[in-house]
Amino acid sequence: MRIRRLPVVAATVLTGAVMSMGPGLPAAGAAPPPVTVTVNARAGLATAPATGLGVNDAIWDTELGTTAVSDLLKTAGVRMIRYPGGSYADIYHWKTHTAPGGYVAPNTDFDTFMAAVRRTGAQPMIIANYGTGTPEEAADWVRYANVTKSYSAKYWTIGNENYGNGHYGSAWEADEHADKRPVAYANAVVAFADAMKAVDPSVKVGAVLTTPANWPDGLVGEGDSATWNQTVLSVAGSKIDFVDVHWYPGGGTAAEALAKPEQIDDAVYLLRRQIAQYAGAGASRIGISLTELNVGVGQNTQPAALFLADVYSGLLENGVFTVNWWNVHNGIGTVSTVAGQTDYGDFGLLSSAGCTADGTTCEPALNTPFAPYHGLAMMNAFARPGDQFLRAGTDQPLVTAHAVRRRDGDLAVLLVNKDPVNSYQAGIGYAGYIPAAGPPKVYSYLNGGTSVTSAQTGSATGQTLPPYSLTTIVLHPAAQSTGAPGAPGQPAAAAVTDRTATLSWPAATPGDRPIAKYEVYRQNGAISEQLGETPGTSLTAGNLDPGTRYTVNVLARDTAGKVSWASPPLTFATGSPATSTCTVRYTDNDDWGSGYVAGVDVTNTGPHAIDGWTLTFTWPTGRQQMNGGWNGDWQQNGRTVKVTSLATNGGLAAGGGTVNIGFVAGYSGPNILPSVFTLNGTLCHTA
Repeated sequence: MRIRRLPVVAATVLTGAVMSMGPGLPAAGAAPPPVTVTVNARAGLATAPATGLGVNDAIWDTELGTTAVSDLLKTAGVRMIRYPGGSYADIYHWKTHTAPGGYVAPNTDFDTFMAAVRRTGAQPMIIANYGTGTPEEAADWVRYANVTKSYSAKYWTIGNENYGNGHYGSAWEADEHADKRPVAYANAVVAFADAMKAVDPSVKVGAVLTTPANWPDGLVGEGDSATWNQTVLSVAGSKIDFVDVHWYPGGGTAAEALAKPEQIDDAVYLLRRQIAQYAGAGASRIGISLTELNVGVGQNTQPAALFLADVYSGLLENGVFTVNWWNVHNGIGTVSTVAGQTDYGDFGLLSSAGCTADGTTCEPALNTPFAPYHGLAMMNAFARPGDQFLRAGTDQPLVTAHAVRRRDGDLAVLLVNKDPVNSYQAGIGYAGYIPAAGPPKVYSYLNGGTSVTSAQTGSATGQTLPPYSLTTIVLHPAAQSTGAPGAPGQPAAAAVTDRTATLSWPAATPGDRPIAKYEVYRQNGAISEQLGETPGTSLTAGNLDPGTRYTVNVLARDTAGKVSWASPPLTFATGSPATSTCTVRYTDNDDWGSGYVAGVDVTNTGPHAIDGWTLTFTWPTGRQQMNGGWNGDWQQNGRTVKVTSLATNGGLAAGGGTVNIGFVAGYSGPNILPSVFTLNGTLCHTA
């Protein structure tokens, strides 16, 4: 379920470590059809942050702080480094540079780490010891770092994976507190934040949460009234500046592991919704960091490089301000062959030069980069701080696409071919952007490669994607656009109903000509659908679908027809009708992390009795299912669930007749609950 944060990884069973083809691959010998790639410059996503590309470093790593490692990390574009290393953070005492019960390597103290951070050109992410430490110890660390030494260390997290303290049944994280409930951790976060900010009010303090659909998300521990995330946010939300989560999505085969990034949009959406719901006033200020991440299969080979580029892109597109790979060095594990390459089961970016216990297999020379290092270097070539991510997509599930627009007008497209066997001919189309003619600069990283290579090849609209490859295309615009309006500011939504929403935004800065109007677009995959236009800075969008998530952008157009960049994105969800002749109350009961007992109360609030009823809803994702129910005839077809009354409960009296039904629900990813129900074809109010 998890990776032990030790100098040498304990033996880990990686079922299916030899490459499995997985579903969706063309038949052997058949040429795969061309891939259609769509890049939409009107569909803006988050801006690439200065802290986006991050890694972990640990006090048990003898190479921490060496010039060789700093130079390698700088070359790969690393801009944030986390210290002192995973679970070791909860046993580490910075003043004495000791970790009782763990190994501390020479020359890994805080000053050595900060020298390496500066040499790399990065910022530190520091973990204050919650498990065996105190708020006073953390405050003294802030004082030493930012007052005594003037390091300007901005980001501090309180502990590491503290939900792993045994409260939910699994214990790997040190925690000497008698009370191991989430409320105890949350109260401590308040105390830590107060003490640390009393020393330096400019520091940003983060609290540990769990990623939606990852253990113990959904669980309510003994003596608790709510989950870990709800409790921590409710108690400490007003004191924190960001939340810190980890993601080890696993996968029994490389194909399964490489499919996991499709969960990112839903996971970040759910996490932001939890923050908005529980963290109190001003919750929108709270950022998200994802500070531990690794692939389920092929940690040193091409699956890791593909996974890293795909996941870093997806998370940064969603506004996560830093993504940190586990780890710089980690140590040899279970050796296997993945896609023709030796995989050492090592969760490090760089070789530790270790050997298996029997001495039969050894890693390459110390600090030799593994495949995910090159994936990180590809990210550095693709997305730079200040770039705006754009929505991009393909019609082939084994090929994913990401895009950014740069401040100088250039556009970069990252294409990830997850097919270990087949090349694909990619035809690339652009909306809202006209690339220059001629071969673009193309960066490539291929299976078994020892570096990212570059060449001028193909065209802006056509590229060949080798098997198991990363390809980044950098394009110049056909003509430099000057004098266009600036992008409108961050939109907001108000008065959201089941069918309408009022959108507003800060005005754009005019360019050479006055602004004539603003255009509002909905992102539908990689396609933009215009919701309306207005000369002002607000628009009421109508004809929306109930219970639907919308992501929108606003663009400014001037009197000469020049168009701005897209505004930052806004995501909101419509609800159910405020009034109806039926009401449904849906509850998630006894959640165990991969399923729950769903309770459904259906009430006839209309003036006429109902004799025989059918309730219908659609799952928000394809990762959810109904596994049998009661008090009705339950059926699922695709994502649609339908339950029909029995002979004994078909009558619902007018003005309040209610039936209680339920089923066992299962899920295998972020669990977004259904919010729209129809009773005999009538859209119900969801209570």
